[in-house]
Amino acid sequence: MKNSTVFFEEIRNGNYQKVEKMLLENSVLIDEKDKRGSTPLILAAYYNQIKIVNLLLKYGAKIDAKDASGNSALMGTCFKGFTAMTKVLIEKGANINERNAMGATSLIYAVTFKHVAIVKLLLENHADVSIKDGRGNTAADHAKLQGHPELIDLFSVRDR
Repeated sequence: MKNSTVFFEEIRNGNYQKVEKMLLENSVLIDEKDKRGSTPLILAAYYNQIKIVNLLLKYGAKIDAKDASGNSALMGTCFKGFTAMTKVLIEKGANINERNAMGATSLIYAVTFKHVAIVKLLLENHADVSIKDGRGNTAADHAKLQGHPELIDLFSVRDR
């Protein structure tokens, strides 16, 4: 089995010690991509492995690297609904307004998947509410399309 394949498996399994040992032995693993184009950081964030995310960032992982669909680690946590992980990535400097291949942002993902706490966190950290996705919809438009009263209210309060 290829070394990077094992590395990605250890990340998925949350095996901090093995991930750290592998990085010490082969630092180029930090920039590897799996068959879906995910970096170790994107994968660790997607599996909600906060301790491993912090380790990877310490080793120089690019916080805004993108997978084959143009999604960053932050976008993945907003899609999955991992509030604590989202907070860590924001605190470490992730670009909140990064866009994927379809023009979606972390805020648009959080709204689309109805993760209210993450939407609030992104808004508190100055997410750009004016960005439109590839279909021409803003996050507020997505809240209306979802028919989610609490999310609609979050955006209408901002407009006042």
